[in-house]
Amino acid sequence: MKNENSVDYRKESLKKLLYTIIKQEQAIIKALYDDFKKPAFEAVLTETNYVISDLKETIKNIDSWAKPKKVLASFLNFPSSDYIYSEPYGNVLIISPWNYPFQLALCPLIAAVAAGNKVTLKPSELTPNTSTIIAKIINETFPVKDVVVITGNATVAQELLIKRWDYIFFTGSVAVGRIVAKAAAENLTPVTLELGGKSPCIVDETANLELSARRIVWGKIINAGQTCVAPDYIVVHHKMKATFITLLILEIEKALGPNPEESPDYARIINLKNWQRQLHLLENQKILFGGHYNKDTLFLAPTLLDEPKMDSPVMTEEIFGPILPILSYHSEADIEKIILSFEKPLSLYLFSQNKSFIAEVLQKYSFGGGCINDTVIHLANNRLPFGGVGTSGMGAYHGKRSFDTFSHKKAIVKRGTWLDLPIRYAPYKDKLKTFQKILKWM
Repeated sequence: MKNENSVDYRKESLKKLLYTIIKQEQAIIKALYDDFKKPAFEAVLTETNYVISDLKETIKNIDSWAKPKKVLASFLNFPSSDYIYSEPYGNVLIISPWNYPFQLALCPLIAAVAAGNKVTLKPSELTPNTSTIIAKIINETFPVKDVVVITGNATVAQELLIKRWDYIFFTGSVAVGRIVAKAAAENLTPVTLELGGKSPCIVDETANLELSARRIVWGKIINAGQTCVAPDYIVVHHKMKATFITLLILEIEKALGPNPEESPDYARIINLKNWQRQLHLLENQKILFGGHYNKDTLFLAPTLLDEPKMDSPVMTEEIFGPILPILSYHSEADIEKIILSFEKPLSLYLFSQNKSFIAEVLQKYSFGGGCINDTVIHLANNRLPFGGVGTSGMGAYHGKRSFDTFSHKKAIVKRGTWLDLPIRYAPYKDKLKTFQKILKWM
């Protein structure tokens, strides 16, 4: 029987999880559809395949990730060998959201298990079908002492936050993130907060407009806009605005047809409360396209808005839905005024062929991550960190960084005993001059 703290034990657990997920993939896809009509293609692309790929990478690399890393020793410690050991934090709480309820529950869990932690997972109550299949998968895979799923509403989450944890990983809204951070602070518990914000999408006069429109529409309508890194609003050069709006409409119709409600490729708003909030954002706005809705099915069509006021709800709140405001600019100062009126966003997207402008935007604005001439796809590369900055989050994960997020890095110096230089020991007498000479030599 393998040592329960060993890497081999963790790897076997992850292999069993991989087998179970593959076996249950169709049930997961169905659960996602039952929760909010997530299309099967999106379910595979952004949920099951993403998790399966993450699992395979973790299983492949866990031995090297967990192995102590030898680092260059300090001359002052001569003779020594210096190492960084990765050890688990201990008992970890993961609170996952509803918008990508399988991926954003399982990926942090995979990393926490790989790092050797004991995990309590709280999936979202807004996706009960997906939460049920997650609980089934976890119960089939892990002993309760290793991983446990706790279902329930926000009250259950609050009760969990009262308990003492060694690490908390939360994905969700900024408002709830503040609550989590406050609860963690009571016990000085380290946290990762994956939040959100208003992610801008800049389109300048050098952009390939047709391709830009296609990629922006894709990034916005996937999951019906209920994506933390979805383009929240467009800032387009005034000379290109009219043409670009026409292209956006063409791309929406190309993707979803003349009646998006009949498209099998378009998800629904998660619940009535969020649906009503989306409609509230449309109040007193000039709708350029879309705006159609159906309360019975929680449908809201992809909707383009023309120049909303900066103090309107649609511009002061993260939209988190299929509504896309379009603002125009004349100068770079206009862009700066718009973007800097918000907190630091989780993502920023720039469509341009102007290399100097691209470099300037990347240097000027602080944001979690983003793309040049595309949207959302930076999440696809596990070699890139994913995380926010400021109110859009703290900490980052994906790939090896996920393992590192759930690992305490313990510094160890192994001193040799065959030599012991006396200079560090008292009495010091005139040793300071000798020590200063050594420092200059170094």
